[in-house]
Amino acid sequence: MSSLRRIWGLMYRHLTLFRRSWPRLLDLAYWPVLQMVIWGFTSRFFAARIGNHGAVTVSMLLGGVILWETALRSHLGFAVTFMEEIWSRNLGHIFVSPLRPWELLAALVGMSAVRMMLGVVPAAVLAALLYHFNILSVGPVLILFAINLVLMGWWIALGCVSLILSQGGGAESLVWSMLIGLAPIACVYYPVAVLPHWLQYAALALPAAHVFEGLRAALGQGVIRWDHLGWALILNIGWMALAMLLFTQQFTMARRNGSLMNLGE
Repeated sequence: MSSLRRIWGLMYRHLTLFRRSWPRLLDLAYWPVLQMVIWGFTSRFFAARIGNHGAVTVSMLLGGVILWETALRSHLGFAVTFMEEIWSRNLGHIFVSPLRPWELLAALVGMSAVRMMLGVVPAAVLAALLYHFNILSVGPVLILFAINLVLMGWWIALGCVSLILSQGGGAESLVWSMLIGLAPIACVYYPVAVLPHWLQYAALALPAAHVFEGLRAALGQGVIRWDHLGWALILNIGWMALAMLLFTQQFTMARRNGSLMNLGE
């Protein structure tokens, strides 16, 4: 129970900031909604040119936008919550308390889930209202798609946090660019087969490529590709294990050399 109180205490600190600052709430939904508006009208344009297959094209594009924002918001929710502790020079104070590293990670995961929902749900509602696309029409397998993308967002964020512990504030820019930089080989809007043959191997090493291949199969053919979902889960477990190992090493080093207390200064 004491661990739960510490985790909730850290989460409550950030939730209170949302309650007292509407610009923070607006910022969470702004980019997902903007992406949905842009890609929604773009997909309608493509649909008008394609003809009979237009509805499927719209579904694939809009489904890709919503699920990619799920990965992006979970990643940013995790990493930005950690950076806010650095920016407020609070990280050292946190670890003077009985808070343990895994409790910090649990609080970051909790805040990531909150931030992700506040960003993705408005975009999904907008897709239903403006473009008559219901992401829930994918079926229960949607949960598995989303879980795999959330896990991917978390281990990439954990890797960024580890680099911040190691390199200091100079590594903060990686938080904004790391996952976005992987978008070309995540195959959000096009199949893996479109990529050059040598680049397909890199794409298939990412869980996202398998998730979006599965999404296109579900929307276009009504088929659930369990092989892609299985590979996505296996890759997530492997990458998460490596990210946890990196975080453990860098956190231990930062605590030993005292840099943990100086981050943000």
